[in-house]
Amino acid sequence: MIAAQATARVTKALRARYQICTNRSSSLQLRGMAATLTMATNSGHSDELDAIFKQKRLLRTQVRKTLKAMDPSLRSQQDSEIQNKIMGASWFKSSHRLCAYISCSALREVDTSKLLAHILQDPGKGDKKLYVPRVEDKNSHMRMLNISRIDDLVANSMDILEPGPIDAEGNEREDVMRANEPVDLFLLPGLAFDKSGKRLGRGGGYYDNFLKNYQDLAKARNWEPPLFVALSYSEQILDEGVIPMTSSDVPVDALVSPAGVIPISAAALNRLS
Repeated sequence: MIAAQATARVTKALRARYQICTNRSSSLQLRGMAATLTMATNSGHSDELDAIFKQKRLLRTQVRKTLKAMDPSLRSQQDSEIQNKIMGASWFKSSHRLCAYISCSALREVDTSKLLAHILQDPGKGDKKLYVPRVEDKNSHMRMLNISRIDDLVANSMDILEPGPIDAEGNEREDVMRANEPVDLFLLPGLAFDKSGKRLGRGGGYYDNFLKNYQDLAKARNWEPPLFVALSYSEQILDEGVIPMTSSDVPVDALVSPAGVIPISAAALNRLS
């Protein structure tokens, strides 16, 4: 009972603090998109990228309208169903090191407050280590830093909750890219997905850049690649072929929706079954 009450308090605190997040992150998306466009040196390639980015912008607009139109009670129900499915899954229970996003209600992301409260409320067991994102600049540079409590999160200049680089004791937080042990699981946000693993982000390139860098790190150290698992409302899962991709887009291994877990990659089929 005490543990349940404590978890409820942490969850309530997370949800209350998530409300300060706003859609001002759109400026980051536009800057990230502009930076990506400048990388195209071949004119033909540039035209192709222009067409893809235009298609992505239109798709983002459509998905945002769909999410905005969702009934709040339905969204809350799906939030609970998704988080409960993850917390009850053997692959989550057996994970030791995780990277997870801090959900933002203004962006209408699948809520992670209950999930994070579950991880942070059980530090005594020492069986899970959590890393969460910190945006470093407007050039798609993001880090994942270790936290052990909800008070480790502060609002950044964009009013998005993230960990400060220094903890309450004055020590530098552990950066997952400098950790000595590999991450088992990434829990990822996104605007839209399909069942082939394509992910449509918000246009800033932060997650794609970070995931690619971590894949390179894991390969260099001969670590087993982590599973990239995205949390998705039913309304965010689109037909295959709708989401355009570029070489810089990183696919996900699996989706978790209210309907259940959808393994996609061979690794997910093996590890999530």
